[in-house]
Amino acid sequence: MLQNHTVRPPQLLAGVRYPDEDRLRRYVAEGVLTGESLAGAFRESFERHADRLALAGPEGELTYRQLDEQTDRLAAALLALGLKPLDRAVFQCGNCNELLLAFFACLKAGIIPLCSLQAFRKLEISYLGNLCEARLHLVQGDDPKFDDVAFAEEMQAEVPSFAHVLQARGERRGKAVLLADLIEQMPLVRARELLAGVRHDPFQVAVFQLSGGTTGVPKIIPRFQNEYLYNMRAVAACNGYTQEDVLFFPTPYMHNLNMGCFFGPFLLTGATVTVTPDIGEENLQRLVRDYRPTWFGVAGPILTRIAPELAKAGAAERARRNFVAPKNAAGLTRLTGSPTHHIFGMTEGVIMFARRDDPQEIRDSSVGSPVSEYDEVKIVHPGTEDPVPDGEAGEALFRGPYTIRGYYKSEKEDVTRFTADGFYRSGDLMSSRVVDGRRYYFFCGRIKDVVDRGGEKINAEELENVINLHPAVLACAVVGMPDRIYGERVCAFIVPKPPATSLSLPQLTEYLQQAGLAKFKWPERVEVVREFPLTASGKLSKALLRQQITQTLEAEAARGNTNEGK
Repeated sequence: MLQNHTVRPPQLLAGVRYPDEDRLRRYVAEGVLTGESLAGAFRESFERHADRLALAGPEGELTYRQLDEQTDRLAAALLALGLKPLDRAVFQCGNCNELLLAFFACLKAGIIPLCSLQAFRKLEISYLGNLCEARLHLVQGDDPKFDDVAFAEEMQAEVPSFAHVLQARGERRGKAVLLADLIEQMPLVRARELLAGVRHDPFQVAVFQLSGGTTGVPKIIPRFQNEYLYNMRAVAACNGYTQEDVLFFPTPYMHNLNMGCFFGPFLLTGATVTVTPDIGEENLQRLVRDYRPTWFGVAGPILTRIAPELAKAGAAERARRNFVAPKNAAGLTRLTGSPTHHIFGMTEGVIMFARRDDPQEIRDSSVGSPVSEYDEVKIVHPGTEDPVPDGEAGEALFRGPYTIRGYYKSEKEDVTRFTADGFYRSGDLMSSRVVDGRRYYFFCGRIKDVVDRGGEKINAEELENVINLHPAVLACAVVGMPDRIYGERVCAFIVPKPPATSLSLPQLTEYLQQAGLAKFKWPERVEVVREFPLTASGKLSKALLRQQITQTLEAEAARGNTNEGK
């Protein structure tokens, strides 16, 4: 099918670093990358599973047929507004059916969604909008805490290319175009006539994702039609998703974790995705009760909110459930009674999972192995290309069919982010070893996720992994707290595991001593919290934890009570 097809699309987007042609040709020759587009694969899935339930939740259900028809009508309406294939659209909207309708409509129209976060404001939106010269700005429209429609209109002065404001939901306001109006006013027959002229090159950009960096404005990551499709299919095959599965994963849909590993693969498979803008305790429990999800992503406070409903399940229900977490699989399995799969992944590319059939030791401590046999991993001494021995931690370098070759409009900076032969320098610390003939990987933290206690570097991830094994700990996050003598000392934020409600510093250090952990790594303060603060993308925010402990120490100092050893 691709024998005579060039691996370069006819129109190259300025600022996009396209993958190396020789590697692309090899992936094509070996059948890894195909002539399919991401947009075409979703359309085919929507047609094949037409009568099955695609989206489900408190705001209404949509079958695959309804999803297909509404996104066709919306896609054509966007073209009728004057948007063109390869135009960019900044998405700034919370989870809801309308967000997914807009996303798939843009794919069908050939418009490139830039997957922004709802919490972004002027600094981020103006930078990103101008950088990619976006023509459409999608906002939610009914956010009770922020008038995003007025904000979008203000941003048109900051981003001259913003020609249209699309309001996802709520009462029509200002100059915004309401998503429901566009769908209603576009007949389906006319829509399909307009879309018949849209061509999707398999090697062209499909989506602009954002880097998950914790500081500064995120970098734009181009994901391409057939490689992003391959990413999603490889995850689905790895985890064995079927059309009988139901997803509960209320993290932002526009984040690569959800898009690339969960709702995207689920909708390619014919499974059901639960959708809710309301993540309150009662609503989330109802979602679990009504739709009986089989796959759960429950970062941060979400687990606490649904725990009472999870606890009601019998043995059969627990057996059909699967949980996904970046760490502490053993603790989550003990709490839920269901299998938990560790995951490691990057928006830039490689995804790893621990599998059901992996040895228990691996399931408990490893992030498993890559979802694709074509993923290449090197573990090197940080900042070099010199490999470390098996079992020793080093910086992980990645290359493969769905790992990017460069960020958008970042060619000069990319020189230090990629090796000469195309491996991406992740900044993640990993080790690996072979067990039963298969190589497994162990996440050891970020290179910079360390506490510098008077020159002693304490790896936060290593310490967290040990603390998480304490029977009274549900989750732990280690950060540095300011200290006049050592520069930093170690503070451990802990969410207790019911029925425990607290954990003292002496109790924890006694446990760490029994565990054989070097004393200089022990926390010097424990803060017990109900849940961790999250970033806008749903990740644990260590920046907010550091800010919290700093403010606590300042308040205690002002009262003349350092309360050390709490």
